[in-house]
Amino acid sequence: MALSPYDLLDVRSLLSEEERAVQDAVARFTDERVIPIIGDAFDQGRFPSELVPEVASLGLLGSSLPEEYGCAGLNAVSYGLICQELERGDSGLRSFVSVQSSLCMYPIYAYGSEEQRRRWLPEMAAGKVIGCFGLTEPHGGSDPANMKTHARRDGGDWVINGSKMWITNGNLADIAIVWAQTDEGIQGFIVEKGTPGFTAQEIKHKMSLRASVTSSLFFDNVRVPDASRLPNVKGLKGPLGCLTQARYGITWGPIGAAIACLDEALGYTKERILFGRPVAATQSAQIKLAEMARRITLAQLLVLQLGRLKDAGTMQPQQVSLAKWNNCRMAIDIARECRDLLGGAGITTEHAAIRHALNLESVITYEGTETVHQLVIGRELTGINAF
Repeated sequence: MALSPYDLLDVRSLLSEEERAVQDAVARFTDERVIPIIGDAFDQGRFPSELVPEVASLGLLGSSLPEEYGCAGLNAVSYGLICQELERGDSGLRSFVSVQSSLCMYPIYAYGSEEQRRRWLPEMAAGKVIGCFGLTEPHGGSDPANMKTHARRDGGDWVINGSKMWITNGNLADIAIVWAQTDEGIQGFIVEKGTPGFTAQEIKHKMSLRASVTSSLFFDNVRVPDASRLPNVKGLKGPLGCLTQARYGITWGPIGAAIACLDEALGYTKERILFGRPVAATQSAQIKLAEMARRITLAQLLVLQLGRLKDAGTMQPQQVSLAKWNNCRMAIDIARECRDLLGGAGITTEHAAIRHALNLESVITYEGTETVHQLVIGRELTGINAF
């Protein structure tokens, strides 16, 4: 029986029936609804917002949260497969789902009051309320503790001042989960669109994640009631806990991008005739293709074990760092190699490789740069913090 070039060790056989059903449903959506339009959306610098109701109807928003809040209640492996199949279409769409699910719905569920959960989560699961996550600041980057945005108490309210940058969904969002310094440590706030003093400005001229909305957020004496504060967490462990959730999904997503690039390169090199034979008939091309398949297979095994650990409640942030580092590097290397195999044709968005390569420049940077995750592992090995 022929092996799948995208799953040489039949990792799919290790999935449950429900997990395979989730993967198949999202794969069909990606094939039928995303791939036909995403190249044009990337060219136009447009997020395909028309897909949001379909994404919601498939149960992909907050998919791991409990059904009592209108969510699907899926396990962590299923969420990972969702991310993999969406990013096979485009990193921008996967980013939208990651932010909505892991960075906005998760903190409301994990750190919010029951009233906040009941108010926001069902509407967010239905795609009727979109969220964004305000942590990164212009000067902060990989050092979130260097936070300048602050909130001060004023009677029963909080007044927020500061700014955030590189915020996915910023101009789409109906609410922002905003992290700010307070006299009691870093705290999170739900800030609604239209609140006086709160503005979002879309970042233009991007060469990456063009089918995604990226914004700066500004807070000028933004007043919110204490009921909008996330009451169940203080300190950096709040936003860092959210980032661990999002990074977990990102460990799966780039596998999808790599599979899309390998699939395209396989088809192209079999059809492209140079010097009287297909490019795929050359040793150099076969070695490159084999190396891609090897790295994809190893990445799949890595994230499946990570997902099983997460479902068992034993996953550690350092393990997520290892997987994000490995899988983002794997995917960006494969996307670049596939672009090369496509020759001149590879630079156009009529082909997927250059789009995925450009997107992965962001994916390998956000939610912790490659260097940050290398240093996390270095600290784990040595016990010495080199940050």
